[in-house]
Amino acid sequence: MDMVVNARMNGLWIIGLTFFAAMSLAVVSLPASISLELGYLRPEWVTLVLVYWVIALPNRVGIVVAWTVGLVMDVLLGSLLGQHAIAYMIVAYVAYTRYQRLRMFAIWQQSLVIFAIVGLNQLINFWIESIAGIADWTMWYFLPSVISALVWPWVFLLLRFMRRSFNVT
Repeated sequence: MDMVVNARMNGLWIIGLTFFAAMSLAVVSLPASISLELGYLRPEWVTLVLVYWVIALPNRVGIVVAWTVGLVMDVLLGSLLGQHAIAYMIVAYVAYTRYQRLRMFAIWQQSLVIFAIVGLNQLINFWIESIAGIADWTMWYFLPSVISALVWPWVFLLLRFMRRSFNVT
């Protein structure tokens, strides 16, 4: 019984560490010499990690975790409180309702789904920001969806390696 509790706590630390790393990558500022448009080349790290854990462990990572991570991101980015929480909850719901199918897809097929899911996340965030009057439309806005889809295979393989190495269940 004690080993089961230790294994679950170990898994909780790994999941938390991956979210911490994704949030750190999301908030690191770019040098001032880089143009604003190149900032759109960043993948949506937190969304990728969230989707991975929802697909891999839907019984442990779901809508409540997505809401919590979203609120933390709202505080870290200084955005409207609840903006990322709502977007991540919808992303987690979509991934959760499709997790069995997504597990069966090849990685390149998963990348196409990631493109759509991250695009949905971007749309929700843009919609909330446009209602608040703080966003202007630009075609650069959807570039993170493309970049996230291209980065997904490496994120998937790295997180799967970590999950298997540390026996996260």
